[in-house]
Amino acid sequence: MVSERMKGLGTARSVIRELFEYGKLRAAQVGAENVYDFSLGNPSVPAPSAVNETAVRLLREQPDQIHAYTSAQGDFEARQRFADSLNRRFGSNYTAGQFYLTVGAAASLCCVLNGLSCLEDEFIVFAPYFPEYKVFIEGAGAKMVLIPPEIEGFQIDFDAFERAVTPHTKGVLVNTPNNPSGVVYSRATLERLAAILTEKSARYGHPIYLISDEPYREIAYTGVEVPWIPHVYRDTVVCYSFSKSLSLPGERIGYVLVPQEVTDAGDVYAAVAGAGRSLGYVCAPSLFQQITSLCCDMTSDIRVYEENARLLVTSLREMGYQVVEPNGAFYLFPRTLEADDVAFCERAKSLDLLIVPGSGFGAPGHARISYCVQTDMIRRALPRFKALADSYK
Repeated sequence: MVSERMKGLGTARSVIRELFEYGKLRAAQVGAENVYDFSLGNPSVPAPSAVNETAVRLLREQPDQIHAYTSAQGDFEARQRFADSLNRRFGSNYTAGQFYLTVGAAASLCCVLNGLSCLEDEFIVFAPYFPEYKVFIEGAGAKMVLIPPEIEGFQIDFDAFERAVTPHTKGVLVNTPNNPSGVVYSRATLERLAAILTEKSARYGHPIYLISDEPYREIAYTGVEVPWIPHVYRDTVVCYSFSKSLSLPGERIGYVLVPQEVTDAGDVYAAVAGAGRSLGYVCAPSLFQQITSLCCDMTSDIRVYEENARLLVTSLREMGYQVVEPNGAFYLFPRTLEADDVAFCERAKSLDLLIVPGSGFGAPGHARISYCVQTDMIRRALPRFKALADSYK
């Protein structure tokens, strides 16, 4: 016998991954240049050259040390470098002891959710949302409460949110810049969210934690502010990854930050560490602890993403698509040209145009376009988007 719940997770479709695998098979049949794959959020720009140079230097200078175990929560000096970087940027006073290094943001989220979750706890998520949130929350033994999308700008439907907060609400997840919409929550949005959480926490007599999932924090476009959420709401726990900012998705490296201002911060940190121990998320990859901490003030060249966004938004709007302007990340989330977004994406697939139905993100009637691809591919794909639009006329 096996766990039926885990078997279900192991056999459930991931629409994104399934489409990505289909794209590879299709490319082998008709040629990669004839498949327009916008399925996966795999950064298309290389890591800064300093990342590879640092890796080579460390491997040469520390051949007998660099692959050794670190402390379970991560190397102290690496954690202090992360703290120093944030302190320079945000005027904070973080220390190494507030960081827990992880195997990417997914592990960070799992450590936080498992560390916080008690019987009957609920976590609120705003659509559109990254589909794995539901898996992570339910895997921690809690319940996900979904707030429908505010489709005009993909900010927050506060009326629905206020109704959803109950004495069982343990936390709220936010992801800004957002996957899949590319939208950045404005400071006004975050301040209103913080005010509601402060009032509800006082009413129910326990903190409601804001869990900020930040793999796209550095990928924001010209003139766009990405507020530092711990400065907006005291009880914020940060989950970060270098997968996107340094173009290192395959290296799986990130951290949890539990600021000292968080209510019961010591207990929260201990619970995160205990969850990491329970889940086997101890001693994140030691080489990349060092590389990322030495390169954490850098980002990959995101200018191509901004160029891609402008090209797609302008072109798709001219074709008749309704598109909310992305301010960061590398995703576009237009409305589909029929109510059934799955059928719409299947029709796109027949044109070798691979985009992901919005239903899986909690926002039916939309589709995700991942534009972290070469700009030339977007230009070549535009006639396919036009043919798709024309097929509905």
